[in-house]
Amino acid sequence: MSQPTVGLSGQISKLVETADLASAYGNPGADVLSSMTLMTLLEGSCLAALDGCLEDGQLTVGARMEMDHTAPTPPGFTVTAVAELSEVKGPKLVFAVSAHDGVEQVAKAVHVRYVVDKERFFKGVEQKSAKRSQS
Repeated sequence: MSQPTVGLSGQISKLVETADLASAYGNPGADVLSSMTLMTLLEGSCLAALDGCLEDGQLTVGARMEMDHTAPTPPGFTVTAVAELSEVKGPKLVFAVSAHDGVEQVAKAVHVRYVVDKERFFKGVEQKSAKRSQS
């Protein structure tokens, strides 16, 4: 197992289906890939880049995504997102990400993730859940 290093890359692809369209998320008539689905795909490519790079007991969490959704993609197209790790600063990981639909680039983004201790992270989630139960 290796540590995340600058230059790591990953990619994933997705066929655009009806459930992925902006119209399925409440934007009537916008039968194109939703920004929400596209952002999820971009994040997935970052996770693919990290596959096998974390120690046992670690996970990464997304903290920031700045995305330019530059072109529409109709259903039936396959969108491929590619991420490259451009900066490692302690637990902070910065990715340059882009997506292409086979005809043109449809997105460009910067995504920031943090490496965290899994046990500590979920303990915090559990404590927060307990506070809600007490309200």
